[in-house]
Amino acid sequence: MPDHTTPHPGAPQPPPNPFPDFPQPAPTSVLRVVVVDDNPVVRAGLTALLSGRADITVVAEAADGREAYEAAHLHRPDVVLLDVRMPGVDGISALPYLVRIAPVVMLTYSRESEIVQEALRRGAGGYLVHGEFTADELVAAVRDIRQGRAHFTPSAAGALLAQLRQQQAAGSLPEGLGSYESQLSANAHGIEPSTARPSLTSAKTLSQLQPNVGQLSSDRSRFQLSAREAEIMDHIASGMTNQQIAATCFISEKTVKNHINRIFAKLHSTSRSEAAAKWLGTTPGSARGLG
Repeated sequence: MPDHTTPHPGAPQPPPNPFPDFPQPAPTSVLRVVVVDDNPVVRAGLTALLSGRADITVVAEAADGREAYEAAHLHRPDVVLLDVRMPGVDGISALPYLVRIAPVVMLTYSRESEIVQEALRRGAGGYLVHGEFTADELVAAVRDIRQGRAHFTPSAAGALLAQLRQQQAAGSLPEGLGSYESQLSANAHGIEPSTARPSLTSAKTLSQLQPNVGQLSSDRSRFQLSAREAEIMDHIASGMTNQQIAATCFISEKTVKNHINRIFAKLHSTSRSEAAAKWLGTTPGSARGLG
C-alpha cells in the first residue's frame, strides 16, 4: 500500500518560510492579548487573570513601549493592554505605532485629564484606571475592545466629559474625542453602545452625563488631594499595603507614610478603612453611595 503521507516527487513543493524567526500564528478563535506594564507583579497578575478565561490567551508580556511594539509585530494580537508611565519608551509615545497593529486599551494608574485626552487622540480604544474596575469588567472590556466598543472607568470618563463640557461652552470640541461620546453616554446610563445615538454637540446629552459619570470625580474634588495623594488613596482603597504602594509608585515607604498622614488629615480620617469609605463615597451621608 502506498504511503499517502509522502508527497509525490513531481508534486509542487510549498515555498520555504522567508521569515523563520517570525513564525505566523496559527488561525484561532481565541482572543490574543499582549500585556504591557513595567511592573512585573502587575504583568503577572493580569496574565494570570486573563489566561484563566477559556477564550483569552496572553501571547506576550512587555515592560516598555519598545518591547510592546516588538511583541505586537511578532504575535499580531487582537488587543494590547498598555500602561502609560514606563521607563524608556512610554505608553503614550508607543501608542500611535501599536494601534496600527491592534486595538489598544490603556490600563494604568494615570488619571490626569490631559493624559486621557492625549491617549484617545493617539488612537486608544479605551482607558481603564486601576482600582476602578473588577476582574470581570476588565475581561468584558478586553472582549469589547476587540469588537470596537470603547470602555472607560469613572475617572477617565469624568475627565473626558469635563473637557467636552468646557469645549461645548467654547463652541468647539477637542480633536479625537468626538467618536467616543456615544460610548461615554452608554457607559453612564447602562445602555448598550450599539443603541446609544446621542448628538455630538447636544448640550442636553452632556448635562445628562454630568451627574452620573462625573459624580465620583466632583465628589472627590472636595477633599483637595493632590494628584499623587489621589493616586495613593486609590491604592489604599484597593487594599494595597504601604510596601505595595511604594513599589507601584517608585517611592520609599517613608514617603508613602508621609502622603498617608496628609491624606488622613484632609479626609478627617483616623484609619485606612475610614479614609477608603469616604474616598469611595460609601459612608453614611456621603454625597455618593454605591449604585
